[in-house]
Amino acid sequence: MATPADGLAQLLSVLTRLEIQYFVGGSVASSAYGIPRTTMDVDLVVDLQPGQLDEFSTLLGTDFYVGESTLIHLPSTYKFDLFPLRADQFSRSEFDRRQVIEIKSQRPDPVKCAVSTAEDTILRKLEWYRAGGETSERQWNDLRGVLKVSGKILDYEYLRHWADYLKVNDLLDRLLAE
Repeated sequence: MATPADGLAQLLSVLTRLEIQYFVGGSVASSAYGIPRTTMDVDLVVDLQPGQLDEFSTLLGTDFYVGESTLIHLPSTYKFDLFPLRADQFSRSEFDRRQVIEIKSQRPDPVKCAVSTAEDTILRKLEWYRAGGETSERQWNDLRGVLKVSGKILDYEYLRHWADYLKVNDLLDRLLAE
């Protein structure tokens, strides 16, 4: 039976073949830098140009349902959410700082892919937490996990700079005070 990791590997293969830059973010990234947890999807930021859409869809083949911003890997029924690269300063910084790491998966070997840094994962999760009305215990626990596991290696100056830019500095202060 196909696994979500098989779908991710297939998607990454197509992105690589088309030389489409990307990074994995969201709960997969927070699990890589913090405390792992099960997630219902994989979030990817992609620098996919309009002229690449047809070839991208064709290369994914019949194993994927292609929606407007969502892909579903039909053999595993797993969802991949694609977010276009934004043009703002933070998004460019985040994209430029992405790191290629190995993430654990249900396959015998880990999946090697570009992932948002720990700092940028925290900042985006703070944004999502704020946008969700600051009520998601799951988001907040992800943030705690990244801080607990990766806290000694974080660039706190970078975090504070961009937290101010994103207007989540109060949430960062709250997280760091816990």
